[in-house]
Amino acid sequence: MVDHYRTGTPHSLGLSRRDMMRRAAAAGLALGAATFSGTQTVVRAAGQSTPQRKPILKSLKFGMIKEKLSILDKFKLVQDIGYDGVELNSPGGENKQECLEASQKTGLPIHGVVDSRHWSVRATESDPKRREECLNDLITAIKESHYCGGSSALFVPGHAKDGPDSEIVPRSFEVIQKALPTAAKLGVSILIENVWNHMFYDHDGQPEQSAERYAAFIDACNSPWVGAYYDIGNHHKYGQPQAWVRTLGKRIVKVDVKGFSRDKNNWSAIGDGTINWPAVRIALDEIGFTGWCTAEVGGGDRKRLADILDRLNRVLPN
Repeated sequence: MVDHYRTGTPHSLGLSRRDMMRRAAAAGLALGAATFSGTQTVVRAAGQSTPQRKPILKSLKFGMIKEKLSILDKFKLVQDIGYDGVELNSPGGENKQECLEASQKTGLPIHGVVDSRHWSVRATESDPKRREECLNDLITAIKESHYCGGSSALFVPGHAKDGPDSEIVPRSFEVIQKALPTAAKLGVSILIENVWNHMFYDHDGQPEQSAERYAAFIDACNSPWVGAYYDIGNHHKYGQPQAWVRTLGKRIVKVDVKGFSRDKNNWSAIGDGTINWPAVRIALDEIGFTGWCTAEVGGGDRKRLADILDRLNRVLPN
């Protein structure tokens, strides 16, 4: 179910190229105007109530399951461990019919898919044929998510190595806008993940950067079918996750989870490293977040997957 974080009537999906370019240009101005701000601190007044805690469902990327089992038995395995659902890859990846049948037999939901080719075939490439291929991949991901009962397609909107913002932002917008009719028709959200793609943050900059440019890009899409798939660990090197959560607010539809250590300047196990997880959980409470979080770390056998779930439950308790 999509989180409609805006009010009012959704924009027409039949945008002209001129409208898309005008919107992209406005977004570019917003992205450029967004400033890097410091860590946000929330101070509650005396007597102010603690925000209500809402449940977070725990999931994992299906490729993390390394046991040599059939698809059905993999579903049974993660269900037995205690996960609430799984997320698939598309295009390609697991056989979707087998996954759907396994989901129906076990009752373990497939909550969405990850566009498996958005890094190699990007929305920001200069070649229009490559962008068209990226669009087709995204539409396939949307359709296969819907087929499996999912509600989202995770999408990386490109890479800054393809050009300056003035060129890559309009290209990315055009791909997303062309995919929106399919997303709206099928009720599947296109969720933009924050990744190390040199977009919406300064890759060579210092902490503390903010999520303002990330938020501005999502807002410029101007659709209830575009939101944030916020990865809690991905930009801890550049900012505080609790501040990013508050900036993004209701734009966040789902979250990915991994750990990061600023001390070691490297990834860490979930719960280790330097992320202030209690502060992140409070921030998620404050924005009223509820729904799916998905571990995105190295997988393994039953013991490894059980440890990952235990860590998810410790850092994001219900």
